[in-house]
Amino acid sequence: MKDKQIKLFAKRVLFTLMATFTFSNAQMIDALALTVNDEPITTSDINQKMAETHLKKADAVSELIDQILYKQELEKQNITVDIFEVNDYLEKLAASNGMDLYTFKSILRQKNKNFDEFEAQTKKELMKKKLAAKLIRGNIPVATEEDLKIYYDNNKSMFTTASKINVTQYASKNKRSLIIMSQNPMALLNDVVKKDFTLEQDKLNPQLKFLLNDTKDGSFTPIFTADRTFVMFFVKSKSGVTTLKFDEVKEKIFNALMGEREQKFLKEYFEKLKLTADIKVIR
Repeated sequence: MKDKQIKLFAKRVLFTLMATFTFSNAQMIDALALTVNDEPITTSDINQKMAETHLKKADAVSELIDQILYKQELEKQNITVDIFEVNDYLEKLAASNGMDLYTFKSILRQKNKNFDEFEAQTKKELMKKKLAAKLIRGNIPVATEEDLKIYYDNNKSMFTTASKINVTQYASKNKRSLIIMSQNPMALLNDVVKKDFTLEQDKLNPQLKFLLNDTKDGSFTPIFTADRTFVMFFVKSKSGVTTLKFDEVKEKIFNALMGEREQKFLKEYFEKLKLTADIKVIR
């Protein structure tokens, strides 16, 4: 009887010790690690960032600090973006590729399995552009015509396009069949018509041109519809690479060059912000 009481007592002590250890460990796992302008970063935040990015602890902490400072700066500058601004941006992007918004969105939905995530990412990019415009106004020089020509001459590989694209076209009334073909190109399906073509870039409509140029060699385009039939292309190779004329890519060069200058300014701005931030290390 006495032995049973001892064993029961031992089990209770062990249970209490385990419960205490688990509680202490849980507190340690999600303990406050540091604050950035009174905003907390926990040990759990750090561990999660390390797991997501495979960064070392110091680098993960640095990235978390950057994210908080960026978020605080957005709030300070009252930067917001709504769905109408996202659609307006996508509409302009569609127009620059010779498409209407509906057609452009249908392509994007096929290229991005989670379109909501794509829209959320676009919103983040627009917020970053707004913040950059507010902070940079008057602080960086605007690229001149000479700057653009120098950039063009030094980066011509960025402004090339293939004059011919060798493809295999897959067509079917059944969209599911094309999905199967994209996953297993060796599949034999009776309702899929397969043909090889060489397409000339200057004769393509804007939608097809966008799809093919955005698809790497050895890859399938998204599935689209043409004449009430589902169609996709397998891009075998691109040939006859030509360099676009300066006037054709002038706007693209301006955006690229100003983008580089903006990134450099923002990096330096947030490095200075980090030096003056109230960062308190708890553990």
